[in-house]
Amino acid sequence: MRAERISFAALGVIFAAITLLAAPTIAQDGDAPAAQTTADPMVPLADLAFMVDPLTKAELIVEADAWLGILQTKVAEISAAEIAVRHTNRQIADTAPAEAAEATEGQAEQKSETLAELTKLREQRTALTDRLNTVLLELEAKGGDRSEYDKYVKAVSGITMDATDVSATWSAIQGWLTSKEGGIRWGINIAKAVGVLIAFWILAAIIASAVRRAIGMARDTSELFRNFMVTFCKRLMLLVGLMVAAQCLEVPLGPALAVVGAAGFVVAFALQGTLSNFASGLMILAHRPFDVGDAVNVAGVAGVVESMNLLSTNIKSFDNQKIIVPNNSIWGGVITNMTGLPIRRVDMVFGIGYADDAERAIAIMEDVIKQHPLVLSDPEPVVKLHELADSSVNFVCRPWSKTSDYWAVYWDVTRTVKERFDAEGISIPFPQRDVHVYNETAGAAGA
Repeated sequence: MRAERISFAALGVIFAAITLLAAPTIAQDGDAPAAQTTADPMVPLADLAFMVDPLTKAELIVEADAWLGILQTKVAEISAAEIAVRHTNRQIADTAPAEAAEATEGQAEQKSETLAELTKLREQRTALTDRLNTVLLELEAKGGDRSEYDKYVKAVSGITMDATDVSATWSAIQGWLTSKEGGIRWGINIAKAVGVLIAFWILAAIIASAVRRAIGMARDTSELFRNFMVTFCKRLMLLVGLMVAAQCLEVPLGPALAVVGAAGFVVAFALQGTLSNFASGLMILAHRPFDVGDAVNVAGVAGVVESMNLLSTNIKSFDNQKIIVPNNSIWGGVITNMTGLPIRRVDMVFGIGYADDAERAIAIMEDVIKQHPLVLSDPEPVVKLHELADSSVNFVCRPWSKTSDYWAVYWDVTRTVKERFDAEGISIPFPQRDVHVYNETAGAAGA
């Protein structure tokens, strides 16, 4: 039994030697510079980061190769241990029934020890990978290429399990869960990520509230702009929180950002309509042609502005329909803000019959306007004879009111004028047509 254990240890050394000899990236001449950071393979990551900071790109390549060599040695030891476990399984399967009790007990003990050692080796491999990544991060920052190193790390990471070997599988899972570099590490990382998300969620709410108060103190700022800035700041903080949480989960953001940057042109071309709406949204926010609560007529849509983002504007029509209008359609067309100014002229037209007293009709309309409490005296109302139509004499009646009182004035004056005309005997004519019939036969007989 002891001879078998020594052979497994020797097998691990042989694997390590073969791996080192076969690795061209770490083969060094006698005159090549020696690594400066590998004296203690378990050096704290924070200390290692400071140690590699002053090194040049060439020196960092030497350090990366040295750490890669240590990692390869550890991977070779893991491979030897995994082979030892498989060899023990074969021995147990081949044991004769007469020797099964004693042999199986010793082999099971040997397998248990090997699995425990395998768990430790995997933990050490994870720690070495972290230190190699620390060196590679600095190498990348100084213009080095880390792609080959990353390929190797990706290839040797993880746990290989034999589904038919229940004890080995359970030992691997249990070992990973209780390992400082495995389950415990990821449990701490997840707790950190959740804590970061909660902290940034609270921070985003606080910043959004502060931004709203700060912008509210400034003059000439629209509600649309305030809402946009509050939403933008809140979402920006949440995005930062997600990035920090991803870092806590050891998710590399560099490759993802590089892919986004490389695909930027394609995305911009595919979303040119969206980007056009985005630019129009910025122009609307900058020039403020309308605000939340304003009654507008834009892109053929009339209603009240409810909200706006950088891509579209939500408008509630006067018959209570929700209409989403792209910002590009709004900024590229005529914008009519019906409530953009504090006062508004109410335009009305009244017609009377040709046989009625025009001066009396004017006096009635002026009196109705003068008596209405919502009509403004300045600007002065206008009542004039405007048109001699086919069936009526038409007058324009143009009082001024606050914008919010527009329809109240329009409806009240229209009703009151109708009632006064009826009381005074002034007719409001309907279209009429005079038909003249000529009897040509009778005319010819008389001749």
